[in-house]
Amino acid sequence: MLVKETYMTDDKTCEGCQEEGCSIGAQRSEESIEQMELTEQMSRIEHKIIVLSGKGGVGKSTVAANLAVSLSLNGNRVGLLDVDIHGPSIPKLLKLEGHKPGLRDNAIVPVEMSKNLKVMSIGFMLPKEDIAVIWRGPMKMNVIKQFLKDVDWGELDFLIIDSPPGTGDEPLSVCQLIENPDGAIIVTTPQEVALADVRKSINFCRQLKLPVLGVVENMSGFACPKCGEVTNIFKSGGGQRMAQEMNVPFLGSIPIDPQISESCDAGTPYIYHYSKTETAKAFQNAIQPILELSSDSKTIA
Repeated sequence: MLVKETYMTDDKTCEGCQEEGCSIGAQRSEESIEQMELTEQMSRIEHKIIVLSGKGGVGKSTVAANLAVSLSLNGNRVGLLDVDIHGPSIPKLLKLEGHKPGLRDNAIVPVEMSKNLKVMSIGFMLPKEDIAVIWRGPMKMNVIKQFLKDVDWGELDFLIIDSPPGTGDEPLSVCQLIENPDGAIIVTTPQEVALADVRKSINFCRQLKLPVLGVVENMSGFACPKCGEVTNIFKSGGGQRMAQEMNVPFLGSIPIDPQISESCDAGTPYIYHYSKTETAKAFQNAIQPILELSSDSKTIA
């Protein structure tokens, strides 16, 4: 049997078979419509920022949540999207467990934490918090597409996307689905074992032509809760040196602060409740490159 080469034509048929009901043509047409809907949805969001880490356990979700809260407290309309399918932690960090997204006009309505902050996570859709999500790549890709296309984010100044560790399906899917994201913030700890993986994250961004807005060094020393003095339990400055070596901006160091751990467990954003501390100021400094993306953004005092 001779199999002719097929391709799409303007009338959405395959030239190889000339059948108007061709399944390949219909699939391609559906994909084109989905892409148009996704593009239209993303056009309502001024800036899209991805928070990455090369290694797990560096406090990436904590940084992402506090950055989103900082931006919202600064008067910006912010969305926080958790695409960590296997280990969603944003609902816990923001004390939103048990909340469920709504449905309006065939669109998913995200959970509103405040007037200026909307949140979406697979964690909101699980029947129990300890349910394991056992999905392969294509399923994760479809859910991430749904979070971007079918969630009614509305008009936003910033969408902060909390991605799981590494350079796998989730961050790759986000970068492929969003046209021209504004950039990535990469979170690390000072130890070389984490820095080695962060270098891979930076190279991941470069291969995808995703701008690196900067590196945040988390758990950089221990901040005494009584006197505020910072003691370098592990080491310090590794993130800054690595950023200089890789020629990317360094956004600052965030020390280990017992109040951050307490805030995470209690589901209360640290930046909101401890805004006067040196650690909170470090979070505020980290959002300056994001604020600078928008010409009409205010500068945090």
